[in-house]
Amino acid sequence: MTARAPAPGDLLVASVLLADGVFDRTVVLVLDCDEDGALGVILNEISQTPLDAVLPDWVETVSEPRLLFHGGPVSPNGAICLASVASPGEEPPGWRPLFDTVGLLHLDTPIEIVAGAYRDLRIFAGYAGWAAGQLQGEVASGMWHIATAEYDDVFGARPLELWRGVLRRQRSEMAYFSTWLEDPDLN
Repeated sequence: MTARAPAPGDLLVASVLLADGVFDRTVVLVLDCDEDGALGVILNEISQTPLDAVLPDWVETVSEPRLLFHGGPVSPNGAICLASVASPGEEPPGWRPLFDTVGLLHLDTPIEIVAGAYRDLRIFAGYAGWAAGQLQGEVASGMWHIATAEYDDVFGARPLELWRGVLRRQRSEMAYFSTWLEDPDLN
């Protein structure tokens, strides 16, 4: 179903074929993808670790829900921050653009600089990673669908409903999977 290769800023939407216990019904934002491999963060999983337990100074700065998100199984003790600049066209210190006003923010950026410079922030523990060619192989075998990311995919108020929502808005056969149920007799 997917005719193109994934690129930074794209979404990887887990297909119903992907039932590995790690990426079931996930939506991953691709952060980097090149000949060396790919990495991204899962947008629709909440971490069991409270944000204030690991980054207490950032709790008041992140967007609702003020929680730590589970970004993926790789390096779960590390953190990645996605942020949207408050003023389009600006590139505050420690921020790297990804798509539209959404980008990556270094968590070593002083909190005093961060406050007020960003419209939305979300922090993810860990990330999803693929070796060179691995993600392209998984896409080719139908494990992932590629979709264009939208702002609310990253910072929306209902992250746990993201998988169905992204599938539903597609203008292709991919939209049919938004009604998928675990019990095959009900599909």
